[in-house]
Amino acid sequence: MDIKLAVLIDGDNIPSAYVKEMMEEIAKYGNPTIKRIYGDWTKPHLSKWKHMLLENAITPIQQYGYTTGKNATDSAMIIDAMDILYSEKVDGFCLVSSDSDFTRLATRLREAGMLVYGIGEKKTPNPFIVACDKFIYIEILKHQVAQGASDTTTTEKTTKNVYDKITQKEIRFIASTIEDIADEDGWAFLGDVGSLLQKKQPNFDSRNYGFQKLTPLINSIPNFEIERREDARGRMKLIYVRIKETAGKGKRR
Repeated sequence: MDIKLAVLIDGDNIPSAYVKEMMEEIAKYGNPTIKRIYGDWTKPHLSKWKHMLLENAITPIQQYGYTTGKNATDSAMIIDAMDILYSEKVDGFCLVSSDSDFTRLATRLREAGMLVYGIGEKKTPNPFIVACDKFIYIEILKHQVAQGASDTTTTEKTTKNVYDKITQKEIRFIASTIEDIADEDGWAFLGDVGSLLQKKQPNFDSRNYGFQKLTPLINSIPNFEIERREDARGRMKLIYVRIKETAGKGKRR
């Protein structure tokens, strides 16, 4: 099924440099049939967006700031989102902003049965993050661009600034998730583990820790072990994970 997405971008709250990478990321989750960006286009700070909008077929929506200190862009985005919701033309939304003001909007859209993806910077308040089905950090998309650069020194500096360290907190989080769906022998299908991790913590992403996929992330943690099994037809490998006996001793019955 082709999932149709409405992409609504807060132009006042998101950097313009990586819009191409953002659109490529969004395409992984569905077909962005509606693409709009909101802001006061008479303001100089939004001029960087202009040439990128044509390249990515994003429709600019003019919203004047009627009152000093008030963000009229938020209201325009919210009104449009509700209009799109009631039009029944999409299956989900991608809200691109680092602003917690969209928390209630994300919650309302999910209550209506919509998928909600969020994209924003790491400064995004947690209430907005957890209100989404999945949340992607722009910093990760920035680093993917940096990896393609020829300047190794620059890439290494970017890596230090972007990647989070895997701590005992993350290890316990993964371990408890494995236990939630493990069979009697402690094994859990990695695909199900990844889905449950996402439901519990929408901003959980292996790329936040320097790994493109969940499998190498799990492999890097000595507390877990991975087993590859053939499916019933022998056509593909299924990956299962469990807590190592020494690491999980006393945790599983």
